[in-house]
Amino acid sequence: MKLPVTIHQARLGSTEFKVIRPARPLVHAVLIDHDRHLDAYLDQDAAQRIGGLWRLAASSPRSLVHLPMRANPAPFCETPEEGTRQLDLVLLHHSLQFAPSRWKEIRGRLGPGRPRTVTLPGPGQAGEAVIGDEARHYRENRDLFHQHVHAETLFMTGSAKVFRDTARLFLDVARNGPGYVPVHPDYPHFCTEFHSNAGILGDAREIHIEYCDQWDSRPRPTGSRRP
Repeated sequence: MKLPVTIHQARLGSTEFKVIRPARPLVHAVLIDHDRHLDAYLDQDAAQRIGGLWRLAASSPRSLVHLPMRANPAPFCETPEEGTRQLDLVLLHHSLQFAPSRWKEIRGRLGPGRPRTVTLPGPGQAGEAVIGDEARHYRENRDLFHQHVHAETLFMTGSAKVFRDTARLFLDVARNGPGYVPVHPDYPHFCTEFHSNAGILGDAREIHIEYCDQWDSRPRPTGSRRP
């Protein structure tokens, strides 16, 4: 899989940070904070590219992978609720030990970036270790996601293995969502999720991921709430 991205550099004091973003905006992608859980709504293109960015996070332990989406219009399949908010997403390896409180300042220093196309290995290629279902539920399992929310951004921190293994959830939505919805008009709901019982969430909330092909075309100001 070839994935166009932009590479950004930002310096805070003596530390330089590398930030990777998708080259094209993820127009039809939203991440909604419902307090107790999170909902992601994606079209086929967004699901495919986010799956690629998830795999890129697995192979880029010294980088922050930033998915700007908090200002995107919401899909028609999402019902607004009082008190919800839309978030950006940052993926990062736990070894980076990044403090989310530094993110707002770094984000404000990012320029246009350098374009690059990265080639990602396909799922299940030889040499990639897969975390088995049994191993995920061992008490010693450290391949877990942890989450923080800061500056209207959800930070997903995890190991290379857990990023690599869970990229398939987005690729499954991209592959199967478009074909499922037209033939199930009474219940056009194709989804998957990061489930609390799957052995992949540590200090993290569940994320429900749903395919949507009907979107509002009106842009929203960054940081605003839906009515």
